[in-house]
Amino acid sequence: MMTRNPLSALATAAALLATGVSLQACGFTPLYATPGVSSALSSVHVTTPEGRVGELIREHLDDALAHNPSAPSTYRMDLQLGEQRYPRGVRVDNVATRYEYVLTAVYTLVSSATGATVKTGRVRVEVTYDSADQPYASIAAQQDAQDRASEEAARKIELELATWLAKPKTAKKP
Repeated sequence: MMTRNPLSALATAAALLATGVSLQACGFTPLYATPGVSSALSSVHVTTPEGRVGELIREHLDDALAHNPSAPSTYRMDLQLGEQRYPRGVRVDNVATRYEYVLTAVYTLVSSATGATVKTGRVRVEVTYDSADQPYASIAAQQDAQDRASEEAARKIELELATWLAKPKTAKKP
């Protein structure tokens, strides 16, 4: 049976409180507490290339950005996807038992009002998966890797957009 040391619990609580106070004192504001970030994210309409991975990343982005299809979109995001698959675990008989799947997403954020490109970016996600001797199991593993990579790419894009939206915009000088 494990016993708790009251002094260590008190020290941990004090450290957490000090961290919170120091972050508040330096002017730290959580990303999603910045006014307008969440509403701007939800007004991004995502367009993706046809295909399984395009559909997967669009679904993950719609979820991550909390897209509201009934509201007018402030931005349109155009995605271009690139996929590569590399054999990594090769047996003596030259058959791969493990693969690395690389998904590259290049996005362009366009203002719906002006049609001007306001932000571009690129994210790269690498995941690995085992390849089984059974064909169906191998296909299922590859599809799972595509889903995991799409979800991670959507998360990275969401963070990049939220960071960009939270930054104060400065007017361009003529």
